[in-house]
Amino acid sequence: MKLALFFISAFVTAVSASNVLDLDQSNFDKVVGKGKPALVEFFAPWCGHCKNLAPTYEQLADAFAHAKDKVIIAKVDADGAGKPIGKKYDVKGYPTLKWFDAAGKDEKYESGRDLDSLADFVTQKSGVKSNIKPPPPPETTILDADNFDKVVLNPTNNVLVSFTAPWCGHCKNLKPTYEQVAKTFNPEGNCIVANINADDEMNRDIAKKYDVSSFPTIKFFSADNKDGIAYEGGRSEADFVKYLNEKCNTQRQVGGGLNEKAGRLPAFDALAHKFYAAAANSRQTILNEARTLAKIATHGVDHYLKVMEKVVANGDGYVAKEMKRLGSLMGKSTLAQSKIDELQIKINVLRSFVEEPKAARDEAEL
Repeated sequence: MKLALFFISAFVTAVSASNVLDLDQSNFDKVVGKGKPALVEFFAPWCGHCKNLAPTYEQLADAFAHAKDKVIIAKVDADGAGKPIGKKYDVKGYPTLKWFDAAGKDEKYESGRDLDSLADFVTQKSGVKSNIKPPPPPETTILDADNFDKVVLNPTNNVLVSFTAPWCGHCKNLKPTYEQVAKTFNPEGNCIVANINADDEMNRDIAKKYDVSSFPTIKFFSADNKDGIAYEGGRSEADFVKYLNEKCNTQRQVGGGLNEKAGRLPAFDALAHKFYAAAANSRQTILNEARTLAKIATHGVDHYLKVMEKVVANGDGYVAKEMKRLGSLMGKSTLAQSKIDELQIKINVLRSFVEEPKAARDEAEL
């Protein structure tokens, strides 16, 4: 029983271990001003703001745990055992954060209470870098007064813009979905998913220009209409993807990548199916027909012609074999998105040979 309690106690101690150093009258002067700089939080157990700060302050201490011999992250219960210390340093509200240099000279910390702001301050003052890993860059194109016109008013760009504010709850809820949509459309050079902090002082004139009076407001600026069309559709990923595919003439799918329509040309779909269904001795004639049609087609016909040529040379088995090969390549996680898109288009074209064209299916259903 005692052994079990020992292990439970050890487990609880390990789980609750903190890198924030607790200071009071018994140890404050032995630690602060003794050769190492320190950031000290003066708090009160009943203080709501202190409770809100506590998780972030713990993260801050963890971020500098590798450098405890160079910088200290500490706290003092200034309404309890550390009350005399709080009085000594003129603490009148909670939480109060103070920076003490290596000699113990103090200054009040008055910057942001988020992790990045706190960590940047400690690094600036101590020269010690935190172990915080920088977040990945946002997929969304970030706009401001300096680049808004360059991106949005560019006549080659179709741009979906969300006008947001940092304090807006609905904007925060939208952000993960909006980021995923931006990631999905990043391979499309002229279909851009962008965001602007419309509550920033430098950007307010832009918000006013486009009649933004609430957040988030979403507007679409097409290549040929820069007035900004209000987006009034749903806020799901599927809603945004459908809308942008229609507006940008793209063929992206929810979750990323191209859909099964990408690269398909109705006229060549019909020829491909006719070619594959024909007898072997008739295929060269259909191939010649496809080559003639290709001369007046704008783009996207090369894959169709290549498959026809391979089938003429190698027989029906080529289509199934090539689809299997491309499918296995698609499964490789190291491929760039541009390469994945290229493979998807080739697979889509191969399907046109073995699938009945949509027009024929619709007619059959009638």
